Amino acid sequence: MFDKVLIANRGEIALRVLRACRELGVRTVVVHSSADADSLPVRLADEAVRIGPAASRRSYLNAAAIVEAARQTGAQAVHPGYGFLSEDADFAEICAENGLVFVGPPPQVMAALADKSTARALMSRAGLPLPPGSVRTLPTVGEAQEVAAEVGYPVIVKAAAGGGGRGMTVVRSAAELPRAYARTRAAAQVAFGDDRVYVERYLADARHVEVQVLCDGHGNGVHLGTRDCSVQRRHQKLIEEAPAPALRQATLDTVAEVALRGALSVGFTGAGTVEFLVDEAERCHFLEINCRIQVEHPVTEMITGIDLVQEQLHVAFGTPLRLRQSDVRLDGVAIECRVNVEDPDRDFAPAPGRLERFRPPGGPFTRVDTHGHVGYPVSPHYDSLLAKVAVWAPDRDAALDRLDRALAEFDVAGPGVRTTIPFARRVLRDPAFRAARHTTALVERLLAPPADDAPPTDAPPTDAPPADAAVEASPARAVVPDPRGAAEPGGRTPVSAVPAAGPTTWRNR
Repeated sequence: MFDKVLIANRGEIALRVLRACRELGVRTVVVHSSADADSLPVRLADEAVRIGPAASRRSYLNAAAIVEAARQTGAQAVHPGYGFLSEDADFAEICAENGLVFVGPPPQVMAALADKSTARALMSRAGLPLPPGSVRTLPTVGEAQEVAAEVGYPVIVKAAAGGGGRGMTVVRSAAELPRAYARTRAAAQVAFGDDRVYVERYLADARHVEVQVLCDGHGNGVHLGTRDCSVQRRHQKLIEEAPAPALRQATLDTVAEVALRGALSVGFTGAGTVEFLVDEAERCHFLEINCRIQVEHPVTEMITGIDLVQEQLHVAFGTPLRLRQSDVRLDGVAIECRVNVEDPDRDFAPAPGRLERFRPPGGPFTRVDTHGHVGYPVSPHYDSLLAKVAVWAPDRDAALDRLDRALAEFDVAGPGVRTTIPFARRVLRDPAFRAARHTTALVERLLAPPADDAPPTDAPPTDAPPADAAVEASPARAVVPDPRGAAEPGGRTPVSAVPAAGPTTWRNR
């Protein structure tokens, strides 16, 4: 196993990776911005290196400074967590060129899967079912119109380089398509440096189901069951559970098997997630493969007893997978709620501030992943995720009740601070959700104005990315996104471009 791992992230995921390393006897280096100098990951790391100011493009997205920090501290591997550089194939290649192990798939695999159009073609060849639509990208609006007419409206225009819920526009009629096509291409060029798009049938009443896979560099792989992530706002997940409820066992088995087959067919290694839409007839449609640990990984850990981050590290070290499919046992139900520092009454606008009260819930079978504490200044510079509350129970009804109890106990307060806890509890009490009859349209329905105030049914949909685009959102290659929603083109930065001073501070513990 590695002697020392550099954690190239912040917040709860940096703390999660740090704890996994500590249990393996691996020393840790945490890089941080000036805004995070007193954060919990920095306090608990064996070494901490300040790599830049608060702006993420000058710190957490500064590949050159991160690599230099690893070289100065003698780290052998870099764990990117999720978001930031976690799916940047160029960064993975830079790590390899500097003798560092990137904890994730090989750069060429990441590059292929980051391009949604290429990924669709690869998965189609592997036998995975795709939503009706174009496999290749569509360079003209005329071609987009032909595909849309063939598959039928509504359709969704997607950026080939998109990810994390960004770069998508729902189109409900032929009249809307030209403007939506142009708007999506322009937005994709700004956000990802790549304006290519494709079109597929929009499945409005579908479930978002994903499969956790683990693969090694020796051709071995296992799946760890399914998760349901249908509770979403603007394609950003709010509540996740494992296993996916109210689906036939045959459907669960089939989607898991094809997901693993697809991952192995492209030489995937490490922990990844294969995502699908499942329609009302339980037909599965491939969406994408995410090449990173996911925000919602705790629910899979809770029903399998498998530490996914530790398995990532073993695979990255070159160890053959320590699991076989027969070793994987799914037990009970786990449900996770993301606690974001946002105000649901103001269209989920970020509501940062200093935490004057912070008392996470506890109790049996209750897990809280958080970097928050009393006095913690929630920064406006980064993603609004403050905590994840996950619970386990023998059955779904008990798990829902336990999660509602835990959220009721969660005490968070500070000047200007608001959280999504009240809205999450509203979801938990929704009859359709309680009965597992919900789809990805659930949150939109709950947020809809009363019928008398509802907009005309032909009004264009509101599906622009949220202002607080999540850190989990995966940047395209050669793009440096700002987690607050802005992005700017940025090419690969050679390590030689690091300022002579390099990372400015570090502490040995």
